[in-house]
Amino acid sequence: MAPTLRPGKSRWRGLGQLTPWLLLVAGLLVVRLSKGAGFTDAYALLSRPFWPGSAQREWVMAAVDLEERSRLQLLEEDNRRLRALLELKQQGSAQGNVSAAVISRSSRGWWQQLQLGKGSLQGIGRSDAVLGPGGLVGRIDSVTPATARVKLLTAPGHEIGVWLPRSRRHGLLVGRGNSRLSLRFIDKDPDVRPGDLVATSPASTLLPPNVPVGVIQSVDEQAVPAPVAVVQLIAAPEAIDWVQVQTR
Repeated sequence: MAPTLRPGKSRWRGLGQLTPWLLLVAGLLVVRLSKGAGFTDAYALLSRPFWPGSAQREWVMAAVDLEERSRLQLLEEDNRRLRALLELKQQGSAQGNVSAAVISRSSRGWWQQLQLGKGSLQGIGRSDAVLGPGGLVGRIDSVTPATARVKLLTAPGHEIGVWLPRSRRHGLLVGRGNSRLSLRFIDKDPDVRPGDLVATSPASTLLPPNVPVGVIQSVDEQAVPAPVAVVQLIAAPEAIDWVQVQTR
């Protein structure tokens, strides 16, 4: 007669077969509830022998030191800029000029124009000279009661008459759409050399006389019909956020 399984043994055998699945479900629930913290700890323990050593720590410290020195340099440059702006504002107030903040400028016309936050209500008029920290940057092109648009010296084709105080020669400063301008001379021998100061003409009626504009960077003496020089503006128009308008 064949042996038969007792009901108790059959029940335990069924539970034994379900045990792996129950453990798997319980493990998944633990991982779900702990958000994988156990795996993270296990990975940290297993990977500890491969963690970066002292060399990696030195690299990190060097990067932190470089960041701190860079931040200090940026702060020093910002302080110098603010001191220059304060000096410009004080000089302008003493001379009766109008201080105005640059409120907007177009990326397409970066070298052509900028917008000021003051206008005709503050006495600003068309063709007034606009000065930045260090020298002339442009002239007022149009005015509304509350704003004014500046045409920069760097705008392509913008021309003003200037002269070189050292050689006492006159020339025509022409914008080229970038940070450097062309200085065209009438004389074939203008006696010009790199480093010479360029200023507004003392006989000018459209601009205030003897205002610094730029410095000669290079000279093309072979240009026809007369030499042509490259001029770097003293007041960098790409970094201006505050100006003085010299009203007439």
